[in-house]
Amino acid sequence: MTKSLWTLALVASLAGSVQAQIRTPQASPMATVSQGIGLSKATVEYSRPALKGRKMFGDQVPYGKVWRTGANMATKLTLDAEMSVNGKAVPAGSYALFTIPGQNEWTIILNKNTKAFGAFDYKEAEDVLRFTVKPEKLSTPAEYFTVEFTDFTPTTANLAMRWENVQVKFPLKQDSDAQIMAQIDAEVSKPDAKPGVFSAAANYYFDTNRDLTKARAWADKVVEADKKYWTYFLRGKIAAKQGDCKTARADAEAGLKMAQEAGDDAYIKNHKGILATCK
Repeated sequence: MTKSLWTLALVASLAGSVQAQIRTPQASPMATVSQGIGLSKATVEYSRPALKGRKMFGDQVPYGKVWRTGANMATKLTLDAEMSVNGKAVPAGSYALFTIPGQNEWTIILNKNTKAFGAFDYKEAEDVLRFTVKPEKLSTPAEYFTVEFTDFTPTTANLAMRWENVQVKFPLKQDSDAQIMAQIDAEVSKPDAKPGVFSAAANYYFDTNRDLTKARAWADKVVEADKKYWTYFLRGKIAAKQGDCKTARADAEAGLKMAQEAGDDAYIKNHKGILATCK
């Protein structure tokens, strides 16, 4: 190899070594958590710092100051549709989730600036919502900052944040009843409506304690179209709730036999439950 070629090779080798990087686990790894609420979804993207023997609240994270609520970029809450956050309507969109920790009270902040690194660029004028919550003491310390959805129902959930020995949470709600009722009215009136439509409508009326006469009529259509142990259960539970135990027992007995033949333990229990109700 000539001297000039050797020099070029050396330069290329040094350039490669300069560009090379050593990858190690992030100190505060990214995490994403989502929860379906009503007909929509709430998603939180955040970084998860660790205690590593340090005292956080009142020390590393001072009381009374805006905190990024995690590490690195500000934590982001995205709502797929308008939701109620702690009782206030918040439009669909993405929001930075800042907090102001305190010994006896935390301030929760939804802010428009989702591109902020930490709370350095935080501006109160960009707040969309502010409210306060009471912190709870954890019986077991949380090493990593954690965000999760708890206490959820089909239309509600609490967004909980915990770290060290503290947890705070607040409710989110997406009341989808009006949307669902509009769908039911539109779909069941179609001349080519399928049994699945009537089944969904009957179940929703049953679950929300609405007009059981309508629910029963839809369940009748479902059973007429497809006599299966799950369709018998649909009509049977509605009949039992109406007090029509004659129909409820007949459907439960027919459905129980079919469920036993299929080995479906869940529906065996369901039909036995109707029979127990209508002794």
